[in-house]
Amino acid sequence: MTQFVPQRQLRFYMTSVAPCPYLPGKTERKVFANLPFSEGAHVNDELTLAGFRRSQNIAYRPACENCDACVSVRLLVPEFAFTRSQRRILKRNDDLSRDLVEAEATMEQFDLLRRYLTHRHPEGGMAAMNWLDYVAMIEDTAVRTHLIEYRLPSLDGGPGALVGVSLTDLLTDGLSMVYSFYNPAFEGRSPGRFAILDHVRQAATVNLPYVYLGYWVQGSRKMDYKADFRPMEQLTRQGWERIIQPVEGTEVS
Repeated sequence: MTQFVPQRQLRFYMTSVAPCPYLPGKTERKVFANLPFSEGAHVNDELTLAGFRRSQNIAYRPACENCDACVSVRLLVPEFAFTRSQRRILKRNDDLSRDLVEAEATMEQFDLLRRYLTHRHPEGGMAAMNWLDYVAMIEDTAVRTHLIEYRLPSLDGGPGALVGVSLTDLLTDGLSMVYSFYNPAFEGRSPGRFAILDHVRQAATVNLPYVYLGYWVQGSRKMDYKADFRPMEQLTRQGWERIIQPVEGTEVS
């Protein structure tokens, strides 16, 4: 397949050094570029293959001088076999509806996000996000993206209660989970893990080979759960390579 070349050369920039949100005592720095409006989807495809992640209309990746702990990972959908515990999670959430909706922000979603951030990440960088920030997060992009809404069964004929939301990009070779959040009252359902498993099922349905999970940081409690999903590939200096040695992940929702 011929590699896509954008009509306009991308300009890359470096952020200032800041405290690392994943490893105590470490610092982080990122390289980023603005996604072009006319070719954003194609450029996003290529940069994702190169280990970049998308935030609104920006693609970024770690560029730390003395640390390479952040590793881009993706699941191999054709080879994915649900474990016994993963099948239990899917069954536990069988009653949820799954609706693919346009990337348009709603106050219902924003209220759920605020509840999630207050409970799960009160000190995180997104804790101060307001409504306009959320609108930009969802709508400020030119890539192929959408939202997945997970809802409880309706009790009155209208939409059921919103339990979780995933912002997901559609790539040429897979689904990229940009950001997911959920109602903390339903942590017993393992909604974060369920969203990943549901994306694996959806990718298999439409014959896409990968689900991109972003960065895995071994040793970070926030990220170790990703090691529980196999088979998985990581991006190395030699390209995408399968992770062979099993790593014990931290059991989180």
